[in-house]
Amino acid sequence: MNSENSDINKDYRNHLVIKMGGSTLGASDTTFDDLAELQLLGAVPVVVHGGGNLISEWVKRAGIEAEFVRGLRVTDNFTLENAVAVLSGLVNKQLVAALAFRGARAVGISGVDGYLFQSEILDSELGYVGGIPKVDKYIVDQVISSGSIPVIAPIALKYPMERMDNIIGHNILNVNGDSSSGALAAAVKASQLIFLTDVEGVMDESGRLIELMTEEKVNDLLESGVASGGMIPKLEAAIHALPYVEKVNIVDGRKPKAIINCYQGKNIGTTITRR
Repeated sequence: MNSENSDINKDYRNHLVIKMGGSTLGASDTTFDDLAELQLLGAVPVVVHGGGNLISEWVKRAGIEAEFVRGLRVTDNFTLENAVAVLSGLVNKQLVAALAFRGARAVGISGVDGYLFQSEILDSELGYVGGIPKVDKYIVDQVISSGSIPVIAPIALKYPMERMDNIIGHNILNVNGDSSSGALAAAVKASQLIFLTDVEGVMDESGRLIELMTEEKVNDLLESGVASGGMIPKLEAAIHALPYVEKVNIVDGRKPKAIINCYQGKNIGTTITRR
């Protein structure tokens, strides 16, 4: 299955792919109000969410400390089961309920549903972790056509899939939410890709906010090592998406009206353009 199957002469110019970082989930912000308002303004928000902090909490309850290699979570069988439960279950449905409370119709799905995300194992050392997924956007189109906001948990079908002896098996992979957001934004050719995080935006080597960046500047930051930690996958996702989207925003999602301000083109956080 691939995204070509769902290209039905759709206009994606008013689509926004919004990544809600796990570190901002539950913060006292206006994110859900903003998403509901976007619908009223005629925009089409598509949400991808994180939840890594909660996964770590669940695993820790079992007496197991989260393990990371090169900044990426090692996902063994137990961690994968917890990731699937937390991301596609608890967090996903809490977000859908929060939107429903504000009068916004939303449908919670995961990257496993409808072949949405398909990924190969990134590195055997990381376990059940997938790389940048291929996207079949058919199910996203169907949710949008129903007048609903897609709310997507970042797990993926393993590719190629294998025959399993039990119903659970291991044909599911944990995938990075930032990478998934970039791939999805590219697939639907969204007008904007917005990352909601817990920092002001992208910082230079002196710790000052970079308000406007081009793709060339992003590459410089990555190559020089100035960008670090969780900012790296966001910038890599931006590069992946930029040939297809008009701009990428990286903003502090805890600030009031962060999404609306991005949508209206106001100067907030970091804006990344092709040139």
